[in-house]
Amino acid sequence: MHKVTLIPGDGIGPSITDAAVRIIEAAGVGIDWEKVEAGLPAIDKFKDPLPKEVIDSIERNRVALKGPLTTPVGSGFRSVNVALRKEFDLYANVRPARSFEGVPSRYGQIDLVIVRENTEEFYAGIEHYIDPQRSAAETIGVVTRRGSERIVKYAYEYARSHNRKKVTTVHKANILKYTGGLFLDVSRHVAAGYPEIATEDRIIDNMAMQMVMKPQQFDVIVTTNLFGDILSDLASGLVGGLGLAPGANIGYSAAIFEAVHGSAPDIAGKNIANPTAVILGGVMMLRHLNEHAAADRIERCVREVIKEAKNVTRDLNPDSGVGTTEMTQAIIDRIHASS
Repeated sequence: MHKVTLIPGDGIGPSITDAAVRIIEAAGVGIDWEKVEAGLPAIDKFKDPLPKEVIDSIERNRVALKGPLTTPVGSGFRSVNVALRKEFDLYANVRPARSFEGVPSRYGQIDLVIVRENTEEFYAGIEHYIDPQRSAAETIGVVTRRGSERIVKYAYEYARSHNRKKVTTVHKANILKYTGGLFLDVSRHVAAGYPEIATEDRIIDNMAMQMVMKPQQFDVIVTTNLFGDILSDLASGLVGGLGLAPGANIGYSAAIFEAVHGSAPDIAGKNIANPTAVILGGVMMLRHLNEHAAADRIERCVREVIKEAKNVTRDLNPDSGVGTTEMTQAIIDRIHASS
């Protein structure tokens, strides 16, 4: 029996995380869910979007499944997602992008993974105005050798353990000669320890063009925080959008799995949200827990339901009248039929 922290989130979060929980249980995985509140529900209850009970729960269980969370604009509250990454030093953001049969897209046969450094560079929060009139501002992007080494090593270890053939390092070392140069130098040094894995590097602007022109040439992509944020959303768009995009935030002491899209409060409670991303986040979590058979089974059934395009939400098939609940049940029925 696994003990896992469950953060339902807000907006559409509770409905889609409930779908993921039901599907994981249908696959026969024994999980004792410890449900805690963060985001808007926690602000209402605790006056804090990230109360101590959430931190304590993740510290105990070391694994969490998280729904999308809203950070109120201009409210002074911190982003829960950023705070969790800092609290648990979740240095690796892992975002797979894989084509789905039945989902219209420009390309097929895309199967790539973006490994993004999650704690440094321009998202470290080191910024300020440089004059009393607030007419100019400065953001400082810090890249360290330690941070670079661990994220690049994570990417190569991921490639090795998942039978991936190539790692592409993305940088801007031609212009950012110190920060980009350090990241690239570290990447080349780490790559030398994995001679069985092909290695290459690309400048970020060329990389964006190449991903749009021929994304099938890429396998595992490792890059810094800002570039990884942009490229991972680009990759999601190549395979059908954020509604199909799971993610993981992984550190030495904890791992949090999630849907990477937002909380979509405008459609909350309407039974129309696509649950696929958080379900696939649950699949990533199961693999982390070494529940590989159940993970493979769930992913296969999700893909089969999406391929048929009958019992899917309208973002996947505009002609479908099926909602979140019905799509979830179709996947559960497929899981039961496959047993």
